[in-house]
Amino acid sequence: MLYLKTIQKMYEHLHWANQRILETLQSLDGENQELCRLFSHILFAEKVWLTRLQGLDSSQLPIWSEADIEVCADLVAENEESITAFFTKLTDTNLDQLIFYKNSKGIEFKNSVRDILTHVALHGQYHRGQINSRLRAGGFEPVDIDFITFVR
Repeated sequence: MLYLKTIQKMYEHLHWANQRILETLQSLDGENQELCRLFSHILFAEKVWLTRLQGLDSSQLPIWSEADIEVCADLVAENEESITAFFTKLTDTNLDQLIFYKNSKGIEFKNSVRDILTHVALHGQYHRGQINSRLRAGGFEPVDIDFITFVR
């Protein structure tokens, strides 16, 4: 039960951080395609992994795309709803269940639900850090998305 509570808190943070990045990107004058590309990658990856967790074929879903900020906004909302619904059915015993899936090249893999959920949370944080680095390099204030800020 402890791991499930921890992972749920990580996903509350993930949704909060995605929303903060979205709002910042929406506020920028002019479109920065590189930032939208990184952000949409986070969101498409979340969608791909959730599709796999649901036992569905993800091989045709994009991981990288030239999505604009409106597509990102839609994905933020869609992913939060889908992930929240997934967590309502998740139990501690489900965490060690193996998920079999094929990547976009048709190569088969298997990972536990626990490892997939952990990967997705860490993957997004890594790329949100890249977005913040690029914001700073462009003369903008990075977004405070630290976990400790979230829990205050």
